[in-house]
Amino acid sequence: MNELTSMRAATDAEVLLPGDPAYVEVRPAYALAGEPAVIIRPSTPEQVADALRLAQEHALPVSVRSGGHGAGAFRNPDGLVIDMAAFDDIELLPSGLVRVGTAATWGKVADALTPHGLVVTSGDTRDVGVGGLVLGGGMGWLVRSVGLTVDTLVSVELVTVDGRRLTASADTEPELFWALRGGGGNFGVATHFTFRPTALPSIVGGRISLARDGLTATLAAWRDVMREAPDELSVTLLVLPAMGPETPASAELIACFAGDDEQAGRAAIAPLLTLPGVTASDIARRPYTDLVEPAPPEFPMRRVGSHGYADLDDETIEDLVAALAYPAPVVASVRYLGGAFARVAPDATACAIRDREVMLFRIVALPPDAAPDLVAAAEASWAPIAARTTSTYGNFVEQSDPAVLPLIYPAATLERLRAVKRAFDPGNVLARNHNIR
Repeated sequence: MNELTSMRAATDAEVLLPGDPAYVEVRPAYALAGEPAVIIRPSTPEQVADALRLAQEHALPVSVRSGGHGAGAFRNPDGLVIDMAAFDDIELLPSGLVRVGTAATWGKVADALTPHGLVVTSGDTRDVGVGGLVLGGGMGWLVRSVGLTVDTLVSVELVTVDGRRLTASADTEPELFWALRGGGGNFGVATHFTFRPTALPSIVGGRISLARDGLTATLAAWRDVMREAPDELSVTLLVLPAMGPETPASAELIACFAGDDEQAGRAAIAPLLTLPGVTASDIARRPYTDLVEPAPPEFPMRRVGSHGYADLDDETIEDLVAALAYPAPVVASVRYLGGAFARVAPDATACAIRDREVMLFRIVALPPDAAPDLVAAAEASWAPIAARTTSTYGNFVEQSDPAVLPLIYPAATLERLRAVKRAFDPGNVLARNHNIR
């Protein structure tokens, strides 16, 4: 019996090793295969504690899988992955709060709450796991009306690296609670989250198709509309490449008015329908679940990602439109912020960047074996935009490189996070993430 096989005798959790049939199915990576030395699949907090103890006994770095959408940088080669798939329950509490397991997906959460006329603001796609998105902030369709997902968070249940079970909230372990709202998986393994949901029987919104030519004028006019828009209206620009001869390249605005009043929603959205370049729209009163769609299919590629918070002045728009025209498949978004998102104090959560107008995101899809000069050219095409940004959103960062931490967290926030790390994981057991040392 080799050293890792012996883990099976040390816990009643499921232990998967390379060569086991289930190992291939649950390797934790998005679009790329993970390569961990061992995967442990707990179903109780006690088994989570077992996994953390075994990782330390065998000197294995730990990463935690909730929905499996962690980027390729978190494949954890030669490490131990704690796969939290069993923690996917959703419970509407008598208090009106919602308790959700870390591995539930946002589509499942939306489906469970819709019959009750409730929403927890979430990411854009159905199959993203709750845990990873929440711990990084949670920027979704209600960002202007209620803020980030962490802004609706009431408490977090977690297992610390020394095996303790804690509940962090504003009243118990408040500094840990502050850190968990944006500081990622650095401080323990979250099992459940309790949220304050939003009463929202339906939304008014949908897609507004845009001509790809003339995007500069369209974006400038859109910005001007959003600067006067009510907080209930959240809008994201989405740009997609051609997906074959029957699906040409596209650009569209996705609008979400967070209110059940169709007349008020249509009035708020009406200025968007008269923007230059609008070609079609499907605005309607509809369930929130309509916006939480399946993610587009993934395929092997070299993802060259670029992103950052910015203000949408004319020069930034011109540079952005040039970056969107890069001669390779491009997926991009521009999410308009402000509203409730901007009214949260920078020191209230570890998501401290609250004062910029938009969140910019672009991926250039290159062949998996793309030569270094092609990668460098794709990165260089974002340089004019990078010069206009000073920070970024952690859930979009694919590199597990300490050098990116100052881009995610201002200096004071990062120092405060380091203090919490010293208190709860001084040995840096939870190292395969946006690692705070």
